[in-house]
Amino acid sequence: MTTLPTRDGSVDAQVLPGDRPGRWAGIRWAVPSIVTVAVLVAVWQIYVITSGVRPQVLPSPARVVEQGWAHRDEIATHAAATLQVTLIGFAVSLSAAWVLAVIVDFSPWLRRALVPLFVASQTVPIVAIAPLMIIWFGFGLLPKILVVALVTFFPMAIGLIEGFAAADRDAGALLRSMGASRVQEFRYVRLPSALPRFFTSLRIAITYAVVGAVFAEYVGASVGLGIYMSLQKNSFRTDLVLAAVLVTALLSIALYLTTFAVERLVAPWARAENRSRRD
Repeated sequence: MTTLPTRDGSVDAQVLPGDRPGRWAGIRWAVPSIVTVAVLVAVWQIYVITSGVRPQVLPSPARVVEQGWAHRDEIATHAAATLQVTLIGFAVSLSAAWVLAVIVDFSPWLRRALVPLFVASQTVPIVAIAPLMIIWFGFGLLPKILVVALVTFFPMAIGLIEGFAAADRDAGALLRSMGASRVQEFRYVRLPSALPRFFTSLRIAITYAVVGAVFAEYVGASVGLGIYMSLQKNSFRTDLVLAAVLVTALLSIALYLTTFAVERLVAPWARAENRSRRD
């Protein structure tokens, strides 16, 4: 058994061998959200039972889960197609964001030229872009990938650009005084300092990715959760529409949580830095 100091320097916490501080931090963080969702689902279920509303208008949560499970093979096929579009489009966006952010960091002129264009691109609604992609590139995989890439590019690019710019100037000056090149300064100072902001923007972008893929499929596709929702809506199967919405939400949450695992592997210091800021 060991003791741990508290913030004020006193020692009052005891830890058994093998225990790790913060072991249950993730579970404690999720409890309020789980309780809130449980309460909302219970209220929803009670309302449907007491009001007698038709399932075509508002099915109960139990019916949504029951029918979703009954059609699980069909939903899984469409979910796999949506996940494929999401991952490919996100990979394209991620690569483009890194390349352009690094180029912008090495060229102040390009920063002044491109960053305003990145910001202006966000004023164009995805509702207007997605149909044009279908018209220009057809109903294949490419237009959906482009929609996902356009939706997710901006937060990652801006997060990287601002992260590079926020690097410690004194550390960079010290390296340059020791004869380091601009590339070495970027590698040892600017890149590590940008990773915490990058992973924050990555988490924002990954949630947009699934939504972008579903919307692109909704506009035009032969398979995917978006087209599945559209078909079930036309058949007045609100329960299956909501089941597909639930699967979409679960995909988004799974991808969101994956970013924490990647961050722990790539930049373990970033989590400690974010925790210290919160504290």
